[in-house]
Formats: sequence, structure tokens, C-alpha cells
Amino acid sequence: MAADRASHTTGAAQDSPDLRKRNVARPSGSNGGLTLSTDTDDDKKTRQPQQSILSVLDEYEFLIAPLIFTLFSFFTRMYKIGLSPIVTWDEAHFGKFGSHYLKREFYFDVHPPLGKMLVGLSGYLAGYNGSFEFKSGDTYPEEINYTFMRLFNSTFGALCVPLAYFTARELNLRRSAVWLVTLMVLCENSYATISRFILLDSMLLFFTFTTVLCWARFHRLQKESFTLEWFLWLFLSGISIGCVCSVKWVGLFCTALVGLYTIEDLWNKFGEFKMPKVEYGQHIVARVVGLIVIPSLVYMFSFYLHFLVLENSGPGDAQMSSLFQANLRGTEVGKDSPLEIAYGSRATLKNMGYGGGLLHSHVQTYPEGSQQQQITCYHHKDANNDWFFYPNREQRDYDPEAPLKYVADKDVIRMIHSQTGRNLHSHQMSAPVTKADHEVSCYGNTTIGDDKDHWTVEVVSDAASSDRSKIRTLTTSFRLRHTSLGCYLRAGNVNLPQWGFKQIEVTCAKENKPRDVYTHWNVESHWNERLPAGDPGSYKSPFFRDFLHLNVAMMTSNNALVPDPDKQDDLASQFWQWPILNVGLRMCGWDDHIVKYFLLGNPMVYWGSTLSLLSIGLLVGWYLIRWQRGYDELKQADIDHIHYSGLYPVAGWVLHYLPFVAMARVTYVHHYYPALYFAILTTGFVVNWLTRPLARLDKRVEWAVYGVLYAVIVGLFVLFRAVVFGMEGDNKNWRHLKWFDSWRITD
Repeated sequence: MAADRASHTTGAAQDSPDLRKRNVARPSGSNGGLTLSTDTDDDKKTRQPQQSILSVLDEYEFLIAPLIFTLFSFFTRMYKIGLSPIVTWDEAHFGKFGSHYLKREFYFDVHPPLGKMLVGLSGYLAGYNGSFEFKSGDTYPEEINYTFMRLFNSTFGALCVPLAYFTARELNLRRSAVWLVTLMVLCENSYATISRFILLDSMLLFFTFTTVLCWARFHRLQKESFTLEWFLWLFLSGISIGCVCSVKWVGLFCTALVGLYTIEDLWNKFGEFKMPKVEYGQHIVARVVGLIVIPSLVYMFSFYLHFLVLENSGPGDAQMSSLFQANLRGTEVGKDSPLEIAYGSRATLKNMGYGGGLLHSHVQTYPEGSQQQQITCYHHKDANNDWFFYPNREQRDYDPEAPLKYVADKDVIRMIHSQTGRNLHSHQMSAPVTKADHEVSCYGNTTIGDDKDHWTVEVVSDAASSDRSKIRTLTTSFRLRHTSLGCYLRAGNVNLPQWGFKQIEVTCAKENKPRDVYTHWNVESHWNERLPAGDPGSYKSPFFRDFLHLNVAMMTSNNALVPDPDKQDDLASQFWQWPILNVGLRMCGWDDHIVKYFLLGNPMVYWGSTLSLLSIGLLVGWYLIRWQRGYDELKQADIDHIHYSGLYPVAGWVLHYLPFVAMARVTYVHHYYPALYFAILTTGFVVNWLTRPLARLDKRVEWAVYGVLYAVIVGLFVLFRAVVFGMEGDNKNWRHLKWFDSWRITD
């Protein structure tokens, strides 16, 4: 036994994947002594090269294996990638967003900008000029190198495979389990399929994988605090967190996992009485900088580049503040608008709350309450956003021939809707959604009405002047207080039901909160032929205000993505269907002449990973029961291995899966893909743990078990390869892949 132990490098566990073996003499025979070799010189010569090759392969496995896996990964993600020349699935969205970057047109989307900027970069490198509209199902014109753009995106998906390999190593899995995890990612059909198109998902997965790798490596260095390598992986973790959150907000779930680990780590260090207080403070500061400051800076920098590149007016202008829009090239906001507002002026009013829209009305009425004409906030520009400033009913009627009179602070005014001629009105009736506030409606006309049509102007601030005697276009922030009721015109981030076209509810808030920006308004566009044109666009909007404004607007729009009961979405799915692979997704039309792609996972990967999630619960429960009964077969190293290599991947799965159980928005199968990765890591740990006895008993038996798993995973990928590489011809040719009716591979 001593000689056997001596054959391993010092300090290495015998079952370590990094094990290096020395060439030493081994005992043989019953007496444990060395037997004389009877091999001929020729036998030695023939066997020596073979042993040399195997030892080299063994020693450099950490380089050779990921290289081989990566080559196969690039093949599975890129083979026949340009076969379908049509705009497929969400390429219609993200390809179009990439076009906006190339044309430098401002647009709005519910996702952060990093992934879409990378799509724009792929188009730039492909020589694309941004002119294609990316309509779903359209054929790409010859001048667009869509194949290169897809290859660019697929690179992120291909690189997930080596990242999975090195992550499994950092989780201290044996080599056989490391290969299992890597093969599951490599041969996961849904990962391979979704990486082949101009989408954000491959980038989201890539940065999710990098975050987990950086976290795992940082944890392995916990005994080497404040070394150069320790700081490197801490800061790389922060950069990766910033990147994954800058692609999609789903990255926040990955951030939560690292945050959970950090809290536990600092709590454990808090209990180390030998640690000096100064050192503990340094640990806190290092983590605040590395895991909060750096990710925040990366996230904000992506928006800085977003604003810097998109300098021209575009379809997303209305989501931003009026002052921001006025500084875009080619904008109509503030263009030739008179600076000061006078009675008789026609204008649009922009809510200054984050994500605020334009004060809007239309002929439709409330289905309940007063049943008067609806008032909403709306982000798209049309004539229903226009209002006239009129004197109140106690003053002389507006005379267009009379001398100009400017609207000033504390003036009592009426607002007349330009399209319907009705007054902006409020009364003691509950708002349709926010019941604590009064309803706001359009009522009467220029002659019919009452004092509930009166609003008092209260100036909050002016970016251009300290003079509050006049209301100015773009720069003046003001509130409208209902003169009779004392409430304030407010447009929060509450969406009306379908009868209100999902537009933002406008109410009259009873509470007087001067700092509530959702009660602040400004004039965005202004028309008055009797006034000279001004140049309000000469004033700049601060970056941080624009950053917050856009993020709240994204959040508001995200919350509005709820299922429409009046429409059937054949592509949507429920959270319970994902772990059991109950459903797939058609990514394009299903005509015979179209190359068809179907988002469906590898059954072994899905079902095996879900079973592992259940198994680890039973495993932990088993050891807890045995521990309670006095058994102590687990060493501290075993407990730590279960904790960090088993339970943390489970925590990652829970953090990425449960939010979709709770959220009311529309969900699709690809929302499960980040969670699936953590389930795969859990599978690697569970199989690694359960095969420990085999590894100790006979390595050949262990590898035989893993060989069966490898074969099934690869075999199922090959069986379902058509859903990845494209199904050509009659879809009925692929009926053998339709194992369940819910897999809509064939009609």
C-alpha cells in the first residue's frame, strides 16, 4: 500500500482528475515483493511507446480534452448554419435592433443593450448597412451576409462547452464526471439550435457560464485571500456579472447566486475569531468593489455606449425624456417650437416619471365609473396627444386676436383635447385600477363644463432659467393640481386592461408628494404661429437621469408582457412543462419548402438533470437522517463538496426557475435554458458522488457506467440532429421524432 500511495504526486487525492502518476516499480506476488521481469527486450520496446503516449495524454488531458470538445462544439453550432435563408423566429427583433445601431437610430426594447450592440457589431463586420427590415419569414437579400452574423452569434454558444468543462473541474468533480457535464452541454440539442441564429440567448448563456466559472474558481482560492490571482478572479466575476445583466435581466438571478455565496462567505469569516477586524473589513470592501461597483460600472457603461452610438432620432424616442429627444439628430421634438407657452398654444405634455409617456385621450370611454372619455399616457406620437392651453371659466374666453398672455406659475387653466374638444377633468370617483386616486377623464367642451375642469400650474424647476413667470418648452417641470379637489395629475407605471389598450393609467393623486416625479410634467412639442421659434434643444439631459429613465421604462414594458386572454399564443408554454421536456417550439413556418427548426432538448439531458435535482434532495435527506442518528461517515471535505458542488448548483437552478413560476408575463421554452445549465451541473455532482464506490472498487467498472451515459447522450443528439441542423422537405418525414403529441414536430 505504501508503494501504491507513493505512486501519486504529493498532496493529490487518488481520485483527483488532475492526478499525475509517476513511473515507479509496483509490487507483485503474494509476498508483496518485486518480481523479476521476464519480458524480452523486444516486448519492452513495443510497449514503451504505448505507455509514453498514454501518460502524455493523461498528463495533458486538461488541455487535450477541452480542445476536442470545443472543436465538436463549433461543428454542432455552425454546421449548415446558413441553410435557411429566411428570417427565423426572434431574428425579426434582434436583427432589426442591430440595424438601428448601424443606422445609429434610437430605439426602445425591454432588454439591456449589450447583446444587441454585439448583434450590430456582427452586422458591421459582415458589411451590412442596416437597411433590411428583418420581417419575420422574409428571405434575406443577397447583399446581407446573414451567415456571418449567425456564425458570430454561434461562437458564444460554442464557447459554452469549454467553459462547462473548466467549471466542472473547479467544482472538484472527477474526470469522468467532468466529461459528462461537458458532453451534456455539447449534446444539448436546444443549446445547439438556439445558438445558430441572430438571437441574444447564446450571449446570455455564455456570460452565465463565465459567471459560474469565475465564482467556482474564486471559491477554490478562498484560502489564498488577497493574492493577485484571488483579486483577478474576484474582478472577473464582477465583470462577468455586469455583462450577463447587460444582455438580459435574467442575469440578475445569476447575480443573486453569487450574492448568496458572498453573504455566506462573509458570515463564516465573521465567526473566525482569529481574523483581525481590519482584515475582515478588507474582505467586505474587496467584495463591494468587485461584486457591486464593477458590475454596476459595466452595466452603466453598456448604456453609455448605447446613448453614444444612437445619436439619431428613431422609433424609440418617445420612451425618453423630452430634453433627451431634443438632442437627437433629426428629431421633431422641440424643433422650431416657441420657447414660452402662451394661452391658445397647442402642445404635448410629457410625464417626467421614469418610463413616462405623453398625455393622451381618445374617443373610447371608461367601461365603468363615470363612463366618460378615457385619459391615458401613450408613448407613440399622434394627434391624440395634442392639447390647448385655455383660460379658466372664470376668465374671459380665449380670444386669438387679443394680446398674448403667457402661462405662468400658479395660473389656473383649462386643458382642451385638440381632437375631441373636451376638457381635462377629474371628479370624486375612484380611478379604474388605482382605486385610492380619483379618476381623470375628458368631459364637456369649450362651453359646457364646470370648475372641475380647472387645474393650477405649480412650477417645480426649470433647466434653463430661474424665472418662474413663464412655462418653457422642454426645460420647465411643473405639476397640475386640481383646483377643486386638491389632487395632482399623475401617470405611474400602471397599465390599464385591454379595454384601455394596455396604455398607462392617468389618475388624480390625493397625496401631495412634491418629489413624486410621476406628477411632474413638461411641454414636449409646442405650436403657436404668433410666437417665434426657439432652440430648446441646446440644453443637455444628464446621463444618469437618462439611464434611470430608460431602465424604468424597460421595467414597465416588461411588466406589460402578460398573456392576452383574447389571443392564443401557440409558441408560449408553462413553467411546469420545461423540466420534463413536455413541449418544444417551432421557430419558423412549417411549409414543406421551408427549412424547419424545432427547439427541443436532448431527452437524456432534460430528464436526467431533472431526476438529479430530485436525487440530491434525497441524498442530502439521507445523510441528515444518518447524522441525526449518530453516523459520521462524512468528513468535513465531503460536506464542503456537497455544499459547494452540489447545493449551490441547485440554488442556481431554483433562482433561475422559480421567478418564472411566479411572474405573470408570457413565457417560452428558452426561458428555462439558464436554469438547465445549473441542473446539468447538479447531474455531474450526483453521478460523481454515486459512482465513488465504483471508482474505488474498479476504475474500469466506473468508466463502463459513464460510457453508457456518454453513448446515450451522444446517440440521442444524433437521433434528433435534424431539429438542430434543419428539417428539409415534408415534416412527416420526421414523425419518428414525435415521441409525444405535445412535440409539434409534425402536423
